[in-house]
Amino acid sequence: MASDQKPTRNSAAKKSKKPGKLVTPKKTTVNDKSNRRSRLTKGKRPKSEIFKRLFYWAAVTGVWAFIALFLTFLFLAHDLPDLDNLPPPGAGDTAVVVKAANGATLVRYGPVYGDFLKYNQIPDSMIQAIVSVEDKRFFGHNGFDARGFTRAVYDNIMAGGIRAGGSTLTQQLAKNMFLTSEQNFTRKARELLLAFWLEQKFTKQEILTLYLNRVYFGGGAYGIDAASRKFFGQSASRLTVSQSAMLAGLVKAPSRLAPHINPVGAWDRGKIVLTLLADDGKITDDAADRLKTRPPRIVAPVTGQDIRYFTDWINTRINRLIKAKGQSVIVHTTLDPGTQAAAAAALSHGLSGEGVTRKASQGAIIAMDPGGAVQAMVGGENYGRSQFNRAVDAKRQPGSTFKLFTYLAALEGGMKSAKKFTDEAIDIDGYKPGNYDGEFHGRMSAREAFTRSINTIAVQIGETVGQEKIVEMAKRLGIKSPLQPITSLPLGTEEVSVLDLNGAFASIANGGHKVDPYAIIEITSLSGQVLYRKPRARLEPVLVRKHAEEMAEMLEQVIIAGSGKNARIDRPAAGKTGTTQNYRDALFAGFTSDLVATVWVGNDDDTPMNRVTGGGLPARIWADFMLEAHAGAPVRPILSDAGLYRAMGEDER
Repeated sequence: MASDQKPTRNSAAKKSKKPGKLVTPKKTTVNDKSNRRSRLTKGKRPKSEIFKRLFYWAAVTGVWAFIALFLTFLFLAHDLPDLDNLPPPGAGDTAVVVKAANGATLVRYGPVYGDFLKYNQIPDSMIQAIVSVEDKRFFGHNGFDARGFTRAVYDNIMAGGIRAGGSTLTQQLAKNMFLTSEQNFTRKARELLLAFWLEQKFTKQEILTLYLNRVYFGGGAYGIDAASRKFFGQSASRLTVSQSAMLAGLVKAPSRLAPHINPVGAWDRGKIVLTLLADDGKITDDAADRLKTRPPRIVAPVTGQDIRYFTDWINTRINRLIKAKGQSVIVHTTLDPGTQAAAAAALSHGLSGEGVTRKASQGAIIAMDPGGAVQAMVGGENYGRSQFNRAVDAKRQPGSTFKLFTYLAALEGGMKSAKKFTDEAIDIDGYKPGNYDGEFHGRMSAREAFTRSINTIAVQIGETVGQEKIVEMAKRLGIKSPLQPITSLPLGTEEVSVLDLNGAFASIANGGHKVDPYAIIEITSLSGQVLYRKPRARLEPVLVRKHAEEMAEMLEQVIIAGSGKNARIDRPAAGKTGTTQNYRDALFAGFTSDLVATVWVGNDDDTPMNRVTGGGLPARIWADFMLEAHAGAPVRPILSDAGLYRAMGEDER
């Protein structure tokens, strides 16, 4: 069959071949080789040209990298501090030092710096300890420890997170003196740059001296001297090896390891430092093992944590009294450490004993002299667990302690304490008050009704004198809470603060003069400049003397023969019990010739206690406190001239 396809070149070639004939290969000429080489190398450059181009681009990259590095340096360095004028320790920081009436320091708010120690004043044990734990190669590097940094990176990678730091002591000093703790590249770069500058500017000894005098050790203490005085009660120039090891160990986590808060954790870290000292050959293994069994003694604070209720209250009042804001000050107060200790002990004993079985979890106690100078304040069961000050900030129903104002308003309105009333069931527009014992006791005088805390008669007196008069009397004697003139007001159903209530009782104790509770006597700058001084008190009568005397006699009978028998002490005293509905609050407020005190117990969530009345647990706490607070004081009748002198801000003449 004929085909219309043309034969291909291959097919033609095949046809041209004769069977059995060998094909001789064509010879390759010199020109052919040259053409082949040119074809193979077509599109490729000689090696020398490649190296030239690599060198060129490397040079260009280097120039631009240098320019970028130079610009980065200028950016980081444009606002670096002047190393010729280093800020002194504490510059820019403000502190508040609160002192007791006897001059003892109660607390320091803000950073605290001790004496600046020179290098030759710092014990060698402290030098070796801080270098061993924080920067082993400190005396060999130039501000940056590449080996330590690499090791820290490796440790962090193996740990799966940030577990180790690579900063040298010089870098830490740069950060502490000039920078914030902000974690970013810019801050870290500035820190490194400052570290290099510090190394060029100062010797290693000078850098270490600056570091140890500024680093934070916890508890508000900056520098080894402040830390040594706070934790060990001595100058840092006298540090022992074990004390040095503990302090050096605190730098890693000062807030968590501060010995006054976490002594066990602080010493565990200190033992690690002792091991490092032994590994570095600074002490022997035997010495390290022996020292690990002898932890340093941590000095106890002058006062317990309970003092913080008072000092926190003080701290909130400073700016109201001085105009010089933002400067460090010393605040001289009226608090008496012995009276404070007695108050704290009495409240703690009562709540941890009877309070547990009676389901009374919280309490407060405040004491002042008849002039209003606060000598003790405990605002709760435990400051560490709750900083809420129940002596000042809580508003609770005062119960029958409020009858003080009801009877004073009635006496001022002309009622005689001998006037007879009938204790019986009453109904005032649906309000039906009852007595604590659930019974009615018939005819009795107003004086007896007050002594026995009869509710029905107090309500009757309130209706007679008028609720508005009672409100006015309470306000006159210092109650600042809003009060409604309701029928139940005489029984203390409106809320007040313990501080205000105690001030009102102080007005009786001083013979009828106004009391504004106070605690700040003077505020000075650290250099001694007086910024505030309490003005001399002016006697301002709020009651007629005879009414104050009559009320004091009635209050005295409450303790002698009435609902406050558990408050009896070894001297004349006067007071009043208070219990609210369903036993949610229980109070005792009273005074002697020298001291006025109020005790409150209850629960923060307002749950009822187990039948706690003002004449029970609060009265017993009050008596325990008063007995201790008056130890060694002369016995005087209530409303003696001592109370009047205190009201004038003077000691007994």
